[in-house]
Amino acid sequence: MTGLNLSQFKARIVLPVVQAMGQGGDAALNLLTGTALVESGLIYLAQLQGPALGLWQMEPATHDDCWANWLRYQPDMARRILMLCGLPGPPDAEATVWNLRYACAMARVKYLRAPTSLPAANDAAALSAYHKQNYNTALGAANAAHNVGLFQQAIAA
Repeated sequence: MTGLNLSQFKARIVLPVVQAMGQGGDAALNLLTGTALVESGLIYLAQLQGPALGLWQMEPATHDDCWANWLRYQPDMARRILMLCGLPGPPDAEATVWNLRYACAMARVKYLRAPTSLPAANDAAALSAYHKQNYNTALGAANAAHNVGLFQQAIAA
């Protein structure tokens, strides 16, 4: 299979998004890069058997909840995301398929809602565990131990 170049993806999509959101730092950069690598392999724009969309494989219900229960109360962040992504207003979840910046921003929003701080930027095991706990959830298919190598690739990219 082929996919996007990981280093270019990290430098040209993830880094500009987290910087524009004011939510950067190496931990966020590596977490979001690793999350996309784990969730879609930087190949799939829609889950093969399920509702998740985009390279970060966000489910429409999660997307909508981020707007209804978090971004609604963070108008500056909402405006920043819309401006960054070239969107006139909150789109539906389908935008995570065709707008990589938007998909990345929404994944960052999902993590901003987590109750714990980001782990160290260079700790692949901790980043993988954080992803499992705060993005994929206990019911999701991700395996934190198995995905450490993917987060290590994200760190190295």
